[in-house]
Amino acid sequence: MPFTFEPTSIPDVVRIVPRVFGDGRGFLMETYKRSEFERLTGGVALVQENHSGSSAGTLRGLHYQRDPKAQGKLVRVVVGAIFDVAVDIREGSPTFKQWVGVTLSAENRESLYVPPGFAHGFCVMSDYAEVIYKTTEEYAPELEHGIPWNDPALAIAWPIAAPILSPRDERWPPFGR
Repeated sequence: MPFTFEPTSIPDVVRIVPRVFGDGRGFLMETYKRSEFERLTGGVALVQENHSGSSAGTLRGLHYQRDPKAQGKLVRVVVGAIFDVAVDIREGSPTFKQWVGVTLSAENRESLYVPPGFAHGFCVMSDYAEVIYKTTEEYAPELEHGIPWNDPALAIAWPIAAPILSPRDERWPPFGR
């Protein structure tokens, strides 16, 4: 198997550890294999890929898309390092309002699968980071929503006190409103 799927403290959010083959020339690893990920997601396909670059101190999130186009995300870092966060916003879920955070980096080469029904965000922990993520639904701006990164109802332990935010991320209403 090209990956190891490791459930996090919220079992639906899964850390993916690739099998890396290295030698004196460099390395090779599989970052995505449709059959493996459709097994993980119960047959849900990944349909769009995004690539962002961000400077140190940037925090992007917490974002999600509402139904009927709620997005799952497969996130990985190709340059630098981030602290990646998923928040369960599924009412009735046993982990509702809980969050999980992991460090993803070009060095550890791990990925994180964040299923639909979760808000997602990350902060840059290196001088610069590039993040690539695949989604289970195409971007639908009319269904986009977010939660403040520092919402007290969630108490996320970000490794940054004063992040750089977009104007949009500064204006999200508190969770539940």
